[in-house]
Amino acid sequence: MTELVGLADVQAARELLGGVTRTTPLEPSRPLSAAFGGPVWLKCENLQRAGSYKVRGAYVRISRLSAEERSRGVVAASAGNHAQGVALAAGLVGAHATVFMPVNAPLPKVAATKGYGAQVELVGNTVDESLVAAQTFAERTGAVFIHPFDHADVIAGQGTVALEILEQCPDVRTIVTGVGGGGLVSGVAVAAKALRPDVRVIGVQAASAAAFPPSLRAGEPVRLPSFATIADGIAVGRPGELTFTHVRKFVDEVVTVSEEDISRALLMLLERGKQVVEPAGAVGVAALLAGAVEVTTPVVAVLSGGNIDPLLMLRVIEHGLAAAGRFLRITVRCTDRPGQLASLLGEIAEHRANVVDVVHQRANPHLRLGEVEVALSVETRGVEHSDTLISALRASGYQVVFTGEG
Repeated sequence: MTELVGLADVQAARELLGGVTRTTPLEPSRPLSAAFGGPVWLKCENLQRAGSYKVRGAYVRISRLSAEERSRGVVAASAGNHAQGVALAAGLVGAHATVFMPVNAPLPKVAATKGYGAQVELVGNTVDESLVAAQTFAERTGAVFIHPFDHADVIAGQGTVALEILEQCPDVRTIVTGVGGGGLVSGVAVAAKALRPDVRVIGVQAASAAAFPPSLRAGEPVRLPSFATIADGIAVGRPGELTFTHVRKFVDEVVTVSEEDISRALLMLLERGKQVVEPAGAVGVAALLAGAVEVTTPVVAVLSGGNIDPLLMLRVIEHGLAAAGRFLRITVRCTDRPGQLASLLGEIAEHRANVVDVVHQRANPHLRLGEVEVALSVETRGVEHSDTLISALRASGYQVVFTGEG
């Protein structure tokens, strides 16, 4: 587990993946390019087979199993993308796959994994708990455990993303990608640094599930006591031993982004880039939008996956609108008299804001006699418009007692 993956390993992995994976497109991002004053590109692994880069590493690992090992089947643990990658790869080589997923795994990812032919077992609340169950299953049945990130074959397979980036954008100066357990960023860094030592490789984690920064400070993998993020695909509580070694040696920087940053990135990618991306796949763009890292253009941000639950997408879009100041939740107290609600709504309309929903309440014990509380969700054009609206309501005598971001 201590031997590092090299460029030759990544190149050999690419040979194995010929005809199996797609060379995903590199698309320009106009808003990001304008913001950074130079080219910013999006590596669209959200358009890869099974919806993410994960099939690269999974296929390399499984295709190298012996006939006897394949006959015993393979087992994996994942929040969704590795599950689909393993299920697809196992089907391509004729091996049976069992996949352990957290009980709260997105339903579309569970359905897709089953659709590729895998047997799915829902165990635990986190990927780490599912990993334990999968390893126990492997010991009991003899099935070959396919680790989601901490294996040389997996790292080599994920590194093929960098080979494509360097061919598609030969003058790239910075590569930014999400980090969970570290398989993708390890492989990308190995290949990029071998071919272009001047390229900066930056990893990005969700701040509420960031195990690499404390691990790098400690000089060894450190387990988080708890973690939770909308970016379920990178919600990993502890770096792998092998990936930690690669990240420490090859990756220039690991930064973090907030849930609001991720939501804003998803919204921008959907609105401006026409890209359907899951939260974990958008953290690289989130870091750029949030100014969490200094970069030199040309920049390539990896959109690592596009398997997002439509219900989560609805919530994330609303959250992203709120984070961008375009969706406002306010609670207004005013006198309870005929026509008051109409007057309030009329004033909001005069400021060209759109009311999404209204809750009119008289029964709150905190209200004074003759007072009513009105909770509203309002669409605005941005932070400045929201501030103007609130100021106007207060100037008209309305008591805005709460302003939230959704």
